[in-house]
Amino acid sequence: MTAADTAGAKAPPAEPDQPGEGAPGAGRSSLGEVCAVLWPPPATVSLSRGPRPLRGPDRDRERDFVVLPSAGRPRLLVPSGRRASAAAVRRYGEPGSARAWAASRALALALAAGGASAGLGGRLRVTAGPGTADPGTGTIEGYLRSVLGCEVLVSTHLGAARANRKPVLQLLTPRGQTVGFAKISVNPLTRDLIQAERAALEILATATLPALRVPRVLHHGQWQGREVLVMNALPAWRRRRALRPGQLTEAMTELAGVGGRSRGPLAGSGYLGRLRSRLAGAPPGPDRDTLGAALDAVAAAGPELSFGAWHGDWTGWNMASTAGGLLVWDWERFAAGVPVGFDPLHYRLQTDVVRRRRPAADAAGGCVRDAAASLAPFGVPAGQARLVAVLYLAELSARYLADRQAEAGARLGRPGTWLIPAIEKAIPTL
Repeated sequence: MTAADTAGAKAPPAEPDQPGEGAPGAGRSSLGEVCAVLWPPPATVSLSRGPRPLRGPDRDRERDFVVLPSAGRPRLLVPSGRRASAAAVRRYGEPGSARAWAASRALALALAAGGASAGLGGRLRVTAGPGTADPGTGTIEGYLRSVLGCEVLVSTHLGAARANRKPVLQLLTPRGQTVGFAKISVNPLTRDLIQAERAALEILATATLPALRVPRVLHHGQWQGREVLVMNALPAWRRRRALRPGQLTEAMTELAGVGGRSRGPLAGSGYLGRLRSRLAGAPPGPDRDTLGAALDAVAAAGPELSFGAWHGDWTGWNMASTAGGLLVWDWERFAAGVPVGFDPLHYRLQTDVVRRRRPAADAAGGCVRDAAASLAPFGVPAGQARLVAVLYLAELSARYLADRQAEAGARLGRPGTWLIPAIEKAIPTL
């Protein structure tokens, strides 16, 4: 039993991932996988149950981390210093439920009081190898220090299994101030998503968006053959405010206008062409065939729709309502020229499945049945709302298939078990 167990300390519950991309209960990334990305050879990594003094000729090249709640059950990796470790835990506990907030505060207080020195959690030591003064061959901290111009400590949450899983680092000063957040690619999919997020943030930086705040790009580059995107830290840890009536609708409507809105037939649209192209890149199988036939049936009906931009993954855990405004992050799925209404439908579906624990198939069906009420505030006519909902479910299905979420172990990565049945049921009634 570890010191964390005997003290009753626990890592704060992390916000859930979106249902098809890894949800509570799915397998978590191994500590070894993360270490191999962040500290490749010649750096070395070792684990121990408790703190060890830094001594000897390597002490200037060594850095210690606390593994929470323990090395056997890793959920968080934070710097060992009191201020930095406490700040990292506070940030990872928010936004979230009251339970997450209370757990993160208790653990942060324990770390600030010297819990790491007393053996709270497991201990991981990184020793930089020869030549690490060169950021091209050194550790991630060395690279970030060189591009940001300041000393940087890193912490990371070990997320649930999904194809787009990658290290997302909180960047801290030794005094516990958050410098920003960094994403590191681990495969072609995460490389493309990081590049897409950088492009999205550059577009949004030139847009007029008084109803929401988005991160700014501090740095984009390559390290060890991996994409690295560094963004400033939105102050999501500030005191929360309840959303005022209509606030979320206002922000989503504002975003839909980025790049301009248009109206035209679905058949022959750029959106449908892109959706078909993504589906064609998915592995062959019954789900891909069924979804392709459903798109043919919808396009043949000849509907006209309004098109605009969407966030792509707007959920309660990718935003925070504060006195400083509505903060929204994680823009790697942003796209323009999609049917207006995708963002509110996504927000509803993810909330139903993840936070309300509604059975996934029921939630998908409800997304279509209640589409008219969900989309009325966005000016979508009742006669088109169900069609927009069907296209949204098709969009999500194509995403999961093309990303191979099922192969990555995502809990709801097979759209044929919950999304596609709702599409098939709705098509005859459109």
